[in-house]
Amino acid sequence: MDDDTHKGWRDVLRSLFTGWQRPTTRPVDSRGEGAESLIGFVVAAGLVGVLTGLSAATFKLLLLRGGRLRDSLAAWAHGSWVGLVIVVLVCMTAAAAAAALVHRVEPHAEGSGIPRIEAIADGRVRPDRFRILPVKYIGGLLAIGSGMALGREGPSVQMGGTAAVIVATLTRRNLADLRILVAGGAAAGLATAFNAPIAGGVFVLEELVKRFDPRTTIATFVASASGFAAAHLLVHSRYELAMTAVAQPRLVESGWVVAIGIVTGALGVLYNGALMLALKRADASRLPKEVRAAATGALVGLLVWVAPDLAGAGDNLTQQALLGHGALLALTGVLVLRFVLGVVSYAAATPGGLFAPMLVLGSQSGLAVGLVAQHLTPHAAPSLAACALIGMAAFFSASVHAPVTGLILATEMTGTTNQLPPMLGACAIAMLVAVALRSQPIYDRLARRSARAAQDSEAAHS
Repeated sequence: MDDDTHKGWRDVLRSLFTGWQRPTTRPVDSRGEGAESLIGFVVAAGLVGVLTGLSAATFKLLLLRGGRLRDSLAAWAHGSWVGLVIVVLVCMTAAAAAAALVHRVEPHAEGSGIPRIEAIADGRVRPDRFRILPVKYIGGLLAIGSGMALGREGPSVQMGGTAAVIVATLTRRNLADLRILVAGGAAAGLATAFNAPIAGGVFVLEELVKRFDPRTTIATFVASASGFAAAHLLVHSRYELAMTAVAQPRLVESGWVVAIGIVTGALGVLYNGALMLALKRADASRLPKEVRAAATGALVGLLVWVAPDLAGAGDNLTQQALLGHGALLALTGVLVLRFVLGVVSYAAATPGGLFAPMLVLGSQSGLAVGLVAQHLTPHAAPSLAACALIGMAAFFSASVHAPVTGLILATEMTGTTNQLPPMLGACAIAMLVAVALRSQPIYDRLARRSARAAQDSEAAHS
């Protein structure tokens, strides 16, 4: 082995332990690229998907087990003050440990991870270090498992992006390829988290990279498909959420579809504003992040003891809404509680995503409009399940400004296709409300915050 080859492999192995190694910055021109190189790029995208799928699938399985353990602990502790203390202490400890991992080991593992991946794909920040994957994995298990209103999709997306950095470094891809593979890893993470391979690819193209050039599209869909296939070896499920058969939409129901779009649009704008305000207050706080996370964990622990079904990512709440279950007064209370809990949980600086909490708020608000509609105009109201599904897609569109992803995600998660026309209308109205109120997409705002934090960190260490 010559000296150059030995040095190359030594640098790669060192990067596995110390972090990211800058690949070559030679430009990419797919038209002038040889078939061997293009095939190698596609193979790398497939490998990224497989690694992401296995990571995200095991993450999902462990979270499900953690949720069952949390419910068992709440059932054992219910009715006892000693039990209350134990539940609160467990949730406090888990939340504080998750915040400590982020603050002391890998600060870029904070929050959803999707804004960070967006900033990397855009070239605004350097690719993440490899250690972000275990920190995001363990921290996410602790934070989401403790009962915080956070989703698994954000950590899954960032783990996928980190897997792409690892693969790109080992295969010595150039910097442009690395950024494309990061987008592919993000698609694989979302596809696995929600059992929605098409939505994973579309979200990355529509929201993260905002382009549909052939090279990016190929990498994104190859990674998404291979990640979904790898995850299917461990997680077997046809649809993420169950829905009974829903009647075909009728033109007479269109007024209530517009109402769902207006309500979810306004609520999405309010949610985005509340999230950014909470993060601004958290950034200005002098309290250690571990203390703030512990305080949030204590509140979550109290909720777990009182009403464990209202804690956690909220998949069970979305499921109940999609079955049309709920009374208006109770639904309003749950909506307000989950709104506040989602904002407070995200501001705690622990790993966790926003998708799942958004789906809860969207389905609950859509169901609330449906209940009002059935009371006022029972012969011209959509079914309650349809209202929840429409609200889920519309709220996502208002908050993220990615209506195509919202439509496909809601469809893939439930297997319901006959509500696409009213969903399309509601998403358009929700987007119109958000744009009219000058609300910026939540992930764009978070990505700018992440980029500023990275620049401040580099300036402090320079």
